[in-house]
Amino acid sequence: MKAMLFERFGETPEIRTVPDPSPAPDGVVIEVMATGLCRSDWHGWMGHDTDISLPHVPGHEFAGTVAAIGSDVKRFRIGERVTVPFIAACGHCRECRAGHQQVCEAQFQPGFTHWGSFAEFVAIDHADANLVPLPEGMDYAVAASLGCRFATSFRAVVDQGRVRGGEWVAVHGAGGVGLSAIMIASALGAKVVAVDISDEKLERARGLGAAACVNSRAVPSVVEAVREITGGGAHVSLDALGHPDTCFNSIANLRRRGRHVQVGLMLAENAQPKIPMAQVIGQELEIYGSHGMQAWRYDAMLEMILAGRLRPERLLGETLDLGSAIPALTAMGERAPDGIAIIDPKH
Repeated sequence: MKAMLFERFGETPEIRTVPDPSPAPDGVVIEVMATGLCRSDWHGWMGHDTDISLPHVPGHEFAGTVAAIGSDVKRFRIGERVTVPFIAACGHCRECRAGHQQVCEAQFQPGFTHWGSFAEFVAIDHADANLVPLPEGMDYAVAASLGCRFATSFRAVVDQGRVRGGEWVAVHGAGGVGLSAIMIASALGAKVVAVDISDEKLERARGLGAAACVNSRAVPSVVEAVREITGGGAHVSLDALGHPDTCFNSIANLRRRGRHVQVGLMLAENAQPKIPMAQVIGQELEIYGSHGMQAWRYDAMLEMILAGRLRPERLLGETLDLGSAIPALTAMGERAPDGIAIIDPKH
């Protein structure tokens, strides 16, 4: 099969012909029809993720059809249209049995712990626990865009943040995760304040439902700006970027007993952010992490999409082939694509 592969961290990947994968007895091979290009892929390529072994094929949010199947798979058949959460679970550990597959004790992540979806085919183990059937007619590009940023935002807003109608929600960072969170929180009836350094991204955030926008470079204090807009602070705030400044601001701009959700990855030099702990204690703030979403929770998200309450297709950006995805990947440290870029491995 054709795949994007790199042999050293930070070294430009190449398009190579590599052996087709084979399914494990409990696994499948999926023919990749669309796969998203995410900042997490850039982190992996840079070597910020210690789970990656070289040489490596990145890619972790994708959709396609089941092309081969192991003898022990019960729930899926060849030809079915599917997607997969970016955190794949073992299906039988304590966390999986409790329904918390997103923190599975034996989790694996295509594109990180295993070869990923920047290829024509990708193998997924424990298929019965990890595959999500796609609704009839859902576009592969839209389905691929759900696998990391949108599903992660859905869990962050709905399950971890427990956002309710009428609450103020601050979203720090208007990239793929942030725009997804803005759309989802707005669909739940919340009033959203979008925070970013780009007026262009903030304008897009407003079009997706943000009630107010703050350019962090244009105000003396993001925290005070959010407090003024919300009349005392956000009920829920998300760091959708993953930077010490956005993490601090997201916590500090909460009202008393507010809820912070850390969604953006904190890696490399950003791994130890400053936390306003006196405020956390004195105002009884809640701090949550949010990392992916379980396969079984996709039903709630897909129900809102099919009902037209969520429109993830509005977040899509350009479509790339594997070759043109290479410079887009390597440039993500300085410049993110406009919208969720989708790679078509067949193109």
